[in-house]
Amino acid sequence: MTATDHAVGLIRIAARAASDKLATDLVAFDVSEQLAITDAFLLATGANDRQVRAIVEEIEDKLREADAKPIRREGRTDGRWVLLDYGDIVVHVQHSEEREYYALERLWRDCPAIELPAEVHGPPAPGTGTTDDV
Repeated sequence: MTATDHAVGLIRIAARAASDKLATDLVAFDVSEQLAITDAFLLATGANDRQVRAIVEEIEDKLREADAKPIRREGRTDGRWVLLDYGDIVVHVQHSEEREYYALERLWRDCPAIELPAEVHGPPAPGTGTTDDV
């Protein structure tokens, strides 16, 4: 089983939104083979708490325009690691320190990557390597 076209479309919308707010180190995985609860993950990094919140707000706005509604949000108040669960996709927006420490991409590296539009990759976050390393 692979991620649905709908899930991949939502991932791309979320990635563009994150990129618009200068998120770095964007990467997406098709986790549908590993998890029954969702099809895809998007990981994005913000340089500070304020940027993390701005990235999250933009993602929520753009996904709302696509008629997607979050099932659950966690971590928004702290702005260090925000999880947005949309059912078909889960978006993780992390402060650069959390991204480096938890290294979620290492946990999911065996899952197929979802290709993101070239314009959304941006520069890698400090200390996390490049998007080519994933």
